[in-house]
Amino acid sequence: QVQLVESGGGLVQAGGSLRLSCAASGRTFRSYAMGWFRQAPGKEREFVSGISWNGGYTAYTDSVKGRSTISRDNAKNTVYLQMTSLIPEDMALYYCAARVDGSGVFTSGYQYWGQGTQVTDSS
Repeated sequence: QVQLVESGGGLVQAGGSLRLSCAASGRTFRSYAMGWFRQAPGKEREFVSGISWNGGYTAYTDSVKGRSTISRDNAKNTVYLQMTSLIPEDMALYYCAARVDGSGVFTSGYQYWGQGTQVTDSS
């Protein structure tokens, strides 16, 4: 069993930046693929970014490409999502997820999910 705890959300301004963190329990974290998803009110949850077990592969949804970076620190059991030039569409509840098959980047099939961290427009 893996437990995931997200942090780093809060009030942000359009045009600003944020760094989300996801801390995982368990020694198997380093073998898992990790992903970030988000859900805005009235919309379905969508894939934002993913990273393979060793960081060798990363992927982003088109709307965040060029202004987002996903990374992981397996020694700290933590995955990060850095986002800049925030737009209103970025305001959502962000979830971290873990997938046992860590060989690549996946947009679905995650077995473990965090509770989410809210990113809200401060304007």
